[in-house]
Amino acid sequence: MSFAKRLRRNGLVLCAGAGIVALSVGSASAQTLDVALGMAYVNNPTLNSQRAGTRATDEKVPQALSGYRPTLGATASAGPEYGRQTGSGVTTSGWLWPRSFALTAAYTLFNGFTTANQTRNAESQVRGSRETLRNTEQAVLLNAATAYMNVIQAIALLDLQRQSLAAFEQELRATRDRFNVGEVTRTDVAQAEARVADAQYQVSQAIANLSSARAVYRQVIGVEPGKLSTPRSIEGMLPKNVDSVIASGLTRHPAVKASEFAVDAAVFQVKVAEGALMPNLNVQGQLSQAYDQNFSVDSLGGAAVTLNLSVPIYQGGVEYANIRQAKELASQARIEVDVNRDTIRAQAVQYWGALEASKAQIQAAQSSVAANTLALEGVREEWRVGQRTTTDVLNAQRDLTNSQSALVVAQRDRVVAAYSLIAIIGKLDAISLGLKVNVYNPTTHYEQVRDSWAGVRTPDGK
Repeated sequence: MSFAKRLRRNGLVLCAGAGIVALSVGSASAQTLDVALGMAYVNNPTLNSQRAGTRATDEKVPQALSGYRPTLGATASAGPEYGRQTGSGVTTSGWLWPRSFALTAAYTLFNGFTTANQTRNAESQVRGSRETLRNTEQAVLLNAATAYMNVIQAIALLDLQRQSLAAFEQELRATRDRFNVGEVTRTDVAQAEARVADAQYQVSQAIANLSSARAVYRQVIGVEPGKLSTPRSIEGMLPKNVDSVIASGLTRHPAVKASEFAVDAAVFQVKVAEGALMPNLNVQGQLSQAYDQNFSVDSLGGAAVTLNLSVPIYQGGVEYANIRQAKELASQARIEVDVNRDTIRAQAVQYWGALEASKAQIQAAQSSVAANTLALEGVREEWRVGQRTTTDVLNAQRDLTNSQSALVVAQRDRVVAAYSLIAIIGKLDAISLGLKVNVYNPTTHYEQVRDSWAGVRTPDGK
């Protein structure tokens, strides 16, 4: 029987092009990685939470724009009042019912460009929040791909350990039979029993690992894993070399873009703080009406329009401290850009190395599996004619299981490394991956609320 046929008999399929090992399942009922990523894109609570946070950040723009709009206010008062008046030897007293109302309107003509800078600051925060949302989306999709591959790996490793246990149990039965006829010693039986016990432990550990992988899959993707199929290769989306990966990451990665927008926001915040040192000019109009203000006048009303100018001279130094603080925060934001770039550069080199290493490990593991398979068959034949010991057979079986497990792990690592590199270049998103989902567009909510003057309902009706 050929090596490939033997692997199919054991329930495994090797897929060198995609670089993974998957359980052989019917394609009609298998869940694909793209489907799993689509469910994570829709269901993941971390991603949905960040979307809500991005919508909340959108509201900072209409908050800032409110500085360009007039303000209206109304006041009213009413209540009993007891009064007493003495004049020309005559005293008059009694209860009065004074009441009044006033309507006031104000509009800021100049506030040191504070409103303009607050608006630019808010717009930069909105752009940064969109990049933060993209970064969260990439992290969630990468976690989903990793969880998917971890389940496949755990199932494959469990299958291998069960096969190993069955093989050791078969060796134990054969060893006992030979012991009964005096061909081997009690030591040989004990060695076979020890290997069976160790294989049972490995099976129980593999079951626990599979249970853990399934739990993480449920947490990230939102559903229990069913039958998982071989994912398609995405290595065609990658640049040709690590330098290109680094260059793309430094310009496209959402963490870098978000930190750059944070710098813009911090610079505008400095200008907002500096606006506190500039004069403020506003116009105010008021309509008022009062009744029973005193004993001689029953009604008093009026209208007024005033132009108010305030010039800050000294306010205890708080405005200067705010400016210095804003400048330091701007410096911190610039440093964070360099920190994120260094992180992306290091991760690009790390994951590129992991991808190349996994490719070499797959080739080595495939050769090792083929050689160990032939070696096991040869050792068994030699054991039957007395040229090999029981230990030799047990060791050969263990070596084959180890090489098969190494192949499974290397193929899983290749897929995860490829998806990690896709994230580095900023393309691990629903559009670039071609996921069949309704793509969330953060600009839709922004356009709905940006010029809103009133209303407490959010665009989704809450």
